[in-house]
Amino acid sequence: MASRTVFAVLDETARNLSGLPALYQPTGAKSPKDKYHVYTWKQYGDIVREIALGLRAIGIQKGDIVTIFSETRAEFYFADIGVMTNGSISAALYTSYPMHDQVKNLRIAQPAAFFVEDEKSMRALQAALGTEPLNTQWIVMTGSAEGAIAMDGLRAKGRGLEASQSGIFDTMQSEYNAGDYAILYLTSGATGEPKMGLVTHSAVVANVDMGPVALGLTPQDRTLVFLPSAHIAQRIVLQFVPILMGLPVWFSEGLAKMPHELRSIRPTFFLAPPRVWERIYATITTEVRKKSGIAQRLFYTAVGAGAEAARYRKEGKSVPGWIRGALKIFDRLVYRKVRERLGGQLRLPASGAAPLSKELAEFFASIGMPLIEGYGLTEGGVAILNPLDRPKPGSIGKVLPGVEARFAEDGELLLKSACLFSGYYKDPVATASVLKDGWLYTGDIAEIDDEGYIYITGRKKELIVSSNGKKIYPTRIEGLFKSEPLINQMMLIGDKMPYVTALFTINPSAAEDLKGMEEFRGKLATDIATAPPVAKQMQEAVARVNRQLASFEQIRKFKVLERDFTIEQGELTPTMKVRRTRVLENHRAIISELYMGKDIDA
Repeated sequence: MASRTVFAVLDETARNLSGLPALYQPTGAKSPKDKYHVYTWKQYGDIVREIALGLRAIGIQKGDIVTIFSETRAEFYFADIGVMTNGSISAALYTSYPMHDQVKNLRIAQPAAFFVEDEKSMRALQAALGTEPLNTQWIVMTGSAEGAIAMDGLRAKGRGLEASQSGIFDTMQSEYNAGDYAILYLTSGATGEPKMGLVTHSAVVANVDMGPVALGLTPQDRTLVFLPSAHIAQRIVLQFVPILMGLPVWFSEGLAKMPHELRSIRPTFFLAPPRVWERIYATITTEVRKKSGIAQRLFYTAVGAGAEAARYRKEGKSVPGWIRGALKIFDRLVYRKVRERLGGQLRLPASGAAPLSKELAEFFASIGMPLIEGYGLTEGGVAILNPLDRPKPGSIGKVLPGVEARFAEDGELLLKSACLFSGYYKDPVATASVLKDGWLYTGDIAEIDDEGYIYITGRKKELIVSSNGKKIYPTRIEGLFKSEPLINQMMLIGDKMPYVTALFTINPSAAEDLKGMEEFRGKLATDIATAPPVAKQMQEAVARVNRQLASFEQIRKFKVLERDFTIEQGELTPTMKVRRTRVLENHRAIISELYMGKDIDA
């Protein structure tokens, strides 16, 4: 178990790499020279220290909960670690959740202080709280607002406290240790209502200490971040691990600007959820379909050769000379052009936060950029990762050093490590249901091969049992559709029903590029979703997947929806995982039609 606190890790790096750049925060300026505010490691450590002292100056004590409502940016990193450095518990909120959900979480947490990104965010939260405001102190991270302390003002209070009370910071540090709580995580709620999980400093640092062995990053590497900071993948892999390894972090201005950012920053390490990799793949294949027949044949021949080489590598065999020769040509003509979209220097492309389809992983492996997939969860930290030198598409990899894994009789993956959470906040019953005899019951069904690679086959709570008793794991089947450019999202249905059905949403740009869609370009989403060329392509896609399935798994009927699943409608988590129960509720009438009017249990 790690004996260091989160601040101890930052303090060590701030001392050792003092003047090197740590964080690049976009300023909004058009001039390339002024595009980023660059913070050194020393400045990072100093700001965190001032925030911790500032919190103590306004009365925030060890063990108090402090919430943060902000997009991922430098100020979040400062506030987050500043809270922990004060001995308080940092609770980040997902900014994409509807306000009524935020209020529910805030009523439970009862924060002593509340960091918000700006005045607009503060006013929105206060309006949602209505006539029962929180008894909290508001701190605005950027700008200022009446009734709140500005971040600069908080730091000034911290400097003032230290000047007036010599040794106060050391006294604060002595009040808590690695066994105290550092973070209150909000779980994503993919298979139920979100819960809050408590994690100690030692659990965080134990997880971070796995970074050097697993990732091998250095201060010469670069990463671009955009995932929500409330999520454990962002928090551990892209906030805390960079501190230990001295990895400089660039903050993205948003998904719309990310293609340009990737080409200009040229990250060597980039972590994104499968939805981002799926859209990159869909964009590439859609563009290929617009090219001449010769160009299309070249692309698919190159991908086929790359896939064959990747197969040899996956099996631990050397690639035959004739394939290596072909790859050199294809690299110049095809692979390199695709990799340049992501900056051209990406040596560690990673996928996390949700399952990645095997087909998608195989495509990126074929172009010489194998995605490194891993596995983690709020309750267990980042626990499993593919070896960088030999990832296996479709696998989440091998357990990290210090992590034990075993499997229950029904195939559920169980984990034990120093990274496990301490339990759900104010919910001992839920805690007891997942923590048993030191083992975490993950809820994921998995299997392991003879080389120790683990494969997730489904979620226990998402298991479909048809009316004739057949068991169907939707995750595997849904993954087969992720390489279809036309399909944006899907959800399999069929629990307690005689056959399997599905809901789909489509990618409008891919749909408009289909042959025969000329008259539908620019039309409403309703017209595009129901257009005959789309219907024809969807039938063909379903047929292709059905040929890979057992008869009881095959999709008999499906419906293309007129809109995507959304976070606002409660159908997606902030990391874009589908919340099945809510989708069933929101589309009950459509699903009923797929079963000839029979009602569905949500």
